[in-house]
Amino acid sequence: MIEDDVNTPDHHQTAGIGEELREHEVRTALLELLAEVGAVTATEAASRLGYSSGLCSFHLRQLARHGYIEEAPHCGGRARPWRLKQHAPIVDGSTEPQFGELARGLEDESWQRWLTQRDEAPAEWRHDEAFSAVAYLTPEEMSRVADMIRRTLAPYQDREQRPLARPDSARPVALITRLFPLLPHPADDAGQA
Repeated sequence: MIEDDVNTPDHHQTAGIGEELREHEVRTALLELLAEVGAVTATEAASRLGYSSGLCSFHLRQLARHGYIEEAPHCGGRARPWRLKQHAPIVDGSTEPQFGELARGLEDESWQRWLTQRDEAPAEWRHDEAFSAVAYLTPEEMSRVADMIRRTLAPYQDREQRPLARPDSARPVALITRLFPLLPHPADDAGQA
C-alpha cells in the first residue's frame, strides 16, 4: 500500500451533494492546472492548489480512468507526472472531442468564474473576446470552417507542452469553438404540417 492509497477518500462514504461539488471543483482545478503548466505530479498539484496530495492523486487517477488525462513521460521513480490526454487526428482531419460533456461543463464554469472575477485580473487582461455568429453552411463547409480555425490556432498550441516557447506576458486563454447545426424546434415543425 502506498501513501496515496491511505490518503484516498472512500468515494462511497463521501458521495453527498457537497462532496460531489467539491470533486467537480478539484477536478476542474486539476484540469486547469494541467492546461497551464503541461504536466504535474499529485504532490506538485497539491502544493499549487492547496489540497492534500492524496486528494489530488485520487482525482488525477479518476480523470485518467475516464480518459481526460494520461501519465506524462518520466524517468522512473515513484513520482507520476500527469498531462492532458494527447489526442491524435482522425483520418478525415478532424480531432476527437477531448472532454465531451465534462469539457463543456468546465468551459461554462470557467466562463462564469471569469465574469465574476475579471476585476481582479491585471488591467491588461480585463477584457475578453467573445462572439457568436450564425452562418448557413453545408456539412462540408462546416468542416472546412472548423479546419481553418484549427490551422489558425496551430502555431500557438505547442506552447502548452513547451513553456519556454511562451512569451513572458502569455497566460492560458480558453479558446472555445462549437460548430453545430441549429435544429428546428418541435413547435416549428408542427406549425408547418
